[in-house]
Order: sequence, then structure tokens, then C-alpha cells
Amino acid sequence: MSQTRLFSLKMNDGFFMPMLGLGTSAPPQVAKSEVEKAIKRAIDVGYRHIDSAYMYQNEEEIGRAIQMKIADGTVKRGDLFYTTKLWSTFFRPELVQTCLESSLKKLQLSYVDLYLIHFPIAMKPGEDFFPKDTHGNIIFDTVDLCTTWEALEKCKDEGLAKSIGVSNFNCKQLEMILNKPGLKYKPVCNQVECHPYLNQSKLLEFCKSKDILLVAYAALGSDLRKKWVKKDNPVLLQDPVLNTIAEKHRRTPAQVTLRYQLQRGVAALAKSFNEKRLKENFQVFEFQLTPEDMQSLDGLNRNMRYFEEDSLSHHPNYPFHVEY
Repeated sequence: MSQTRLFSLKMNDGFFMPMLGLGTSAPPQVAKSEVEKAIKRAIDVGYRHIDSAYMYQNEEEIGRAIQMKIADGTVKRGDLFYTTKLWSTFFRPELVQTCLESSLKKLQLSYVDLYLIHFPIAMKPGEDFFPKDTHGNIIFDTVDLCTTWEALEKCKDEGLAKSIGVSNFNCKQLEMILNKPGLKYKPVCNQVECHPYLNQSKLLEFCKSKDILLVAYAALGSDLRKKWVKKDNPVLLQDPVLNTIAEKHRRTPAQVTLRYQLQRGVAALAKSFNEKRLKENFQVFEFQLTPEDMQSLDGLNRNMRYFEEDSLSHHPNYPFHVEY
């Protein structure tokens, strides 16, 4: 069995997702050229799972890095698992493939491994990522998410995406897709904010019962420079319990946080563009937490989110406040 397969989770469509992925969302202060360098570094370190999105506006740089690493023989396209996401202004069924094709063109790829609905919230189509009215309020769109899902199924059938899933969905929203008449493909995963301060235990239990993988973003907490991140939250990696466990294993708090997710059967996205931390995070497969460690980390849960967006909060599908 290859190393990539060994550290992967099998999805409900038969494909495999590497358990550890590189997150690529970055605040505006980070130059796009840094993303390109980070992808090349990460591939050299051994990362094979790269997570991005149409909305991150960095897929051209990611595409260049991937093409260079394929050209120099470090990887083949089939070695990589690449995720992109459908942005909320493209939820009308006739626009879903357009968004994906735009990403593919920037990436210089013929397919993505995973295509996700980014949020269960549709916004008015157009050039603006967050279309607003004259009062500064976001203009939502009325789209049945089940028809959006059907358009993703077509992208899979046409070979533009090997697998399809969702992000930021709660149990109720997942059930809406799962109970859709004529459902052709179940979501393979649900990507959500998940870390020891927000362990998503109920959502994880639900997803496991439906054979849907949970993928953790902000697995290490989050970068306070990002617009959507609450600035007054405690820093996860400074947590004393986490640091005590890290010292015991002679590991970093980040390594322990990632290992926690992997032992729960959760795929984890770690965002770091720093070469030393990229290497450290990838060493997460080299040690194991004890049942007592896992119990202590479970005990850190405080249902605390780093990601909050007030401008979306009055939408009925706003997903961040309830697991069900």
C-alpha cells in the first residue's frame, strides 16, 4: 500500500482522501506569490492534499506551483488530491459548472478531486463576491440547494470533479440533501470549523452514521488577521492542557491538535506557509495520543468559533450556530 493511501480515509464513493491537507486561505496581507512558494514547499515535504476555493482568489498561483512540481517529476497529477469550492454567487444550477470551469482554467487542470458547496447560502449572481444593496446589506438569492446539488452531480458525471461534497452544513442541511428525491450521489464529506475548542462531536457522530467524512478547517485555531475571525477569542495553541500533552509527547501543540483530529477519524487541514511548521505538521503520523490524552482534549470543548460573519447571520441557513 502506498504511503498516500496508508494515511488516507476512504470516501463513500470509493475514492480516498489524504487525512492531512494543506489549507490555503490567507489574509489579504499575504502576497499571492507566498501561496505559490508554500504549495511547492508543501509538495516537497510530502503533502498531497491541497484545499482551496474559487473565493480564495489564489488558484492561478496554486496551479503554477502544481504544474511546476509535476514538470520536475516530484509528483504526478494522480498523486495529488485537490479541493475547490463553489462560491455562493454561482448557486443557480446553470452557473455551477461555470464556477468550476473557471477554477480549472486557473489551475491548468482537467479535473478536481473534490468540489464542495462552500456555504449553504446563495447570493445574487454577479461579479461581487458579497453583493450588497445601498444600505450595505448582502443581497441573497433564492435557490433550492437541492437543484445546486444536482448540478454538482452533473459535474461529477462529466468528469470535472471526481467527488462532491459540502462545507459549513449542519445536520439539518445535510439531511435535506440526503433526503432529496432522486439523489444520485451522497456528499462524500462536510468541511467545517473544527478544533478542540469546537470539537463538533454531535455533527461528527451524525456524519459517521451517514458515511460522510468530516473535514476540519481552522484545525489549529485561526489567523487573527482574517476578516471573519473574532479577535477576542483565546489562542488555541496557547492552551495549557494542550501544551502539557505536547510536552509529554515532546511534540508541538499544533502536532497534538492535528493528531487529535486524525484519531477521531477526521481529516484535518493545517494552514501554514512556513517551511519549518509545514514539516512539523507533517510529522503528525509519527506518534499517537493515549485514550487519556483524547479525553483531556475532548474536555476542552467550549463550542467556541473563530469564524463569525455578522452580515450572513440573519439568513435562515446561517450554519455556524447550531450543529443540528
